[in-house]
Amino acid sequence: MKTLPKSFYERNPAIVARELLGKTLVRRLNNQTLCGKIVETEAYYGENDPASKAYEGRKAFNELMFLDVGKTFIYMVHGNWLLNIVAHPKAGVGAVLIRAMEPLQGIEVMKKNRGIKDIYALTSGPGRLTEALNITKKQNGLDATKAENEIAILESVVEEFEICASHRIGVKRDLPQELRFYIKGNKFVSKL
Repeated sequence: MKTLPKSFYERNPAIVARELLGKTLVRRLNNQTLCGKIVETEAYYGENDPASKAYEGRKAFNELMFLDVGKTFIYMVHGNWLLNIVAHPKAGVGAVLIRAMEPLQGIEVMKKNRGIKDIYALTSGPGRLTEALNITKKQNGLDATKAENEIAILESVVEEFEICASHRIGVKRDLPQELRFYIKGNKFVSKL
């Protein structure tokens, strides 16, 4: 499988968020490869999005959202690192939060990283996902379009699934459109 090209991310974050569903998130950790199918995402925009890290304009901590697409943008919320991929049209601002994935490879390592045995609680939420994959601020700014990097997103085998949408989770103020996307019926989607 090939990595998704930069052009994939040079679009409206909501379109990218929907189309990331079913793709494969890969984490290279030491000599191991951990990966899973992306099953839940959220789209974020710039200064007109009250839930976005870019809402108050360009700052040092959110600068990646204004720069090249396809890069990892990692920040902490409530003691959890959150993994985003920068996505926006040219000269735009935005990112997609990877909220949950279905573990496919390296499951025992993920369980050890989280200290749990329940596979359905392993990566079903953005903080759980980063803990299972041992993703921290150290991986901020990586190019996810390069297969050799510690974090990459790959094309996947085409499969049929229904996509559902809702408002984003855990935000105080939201935009009127539904910007959270998930695969209907997948047991690894985070619980509300």
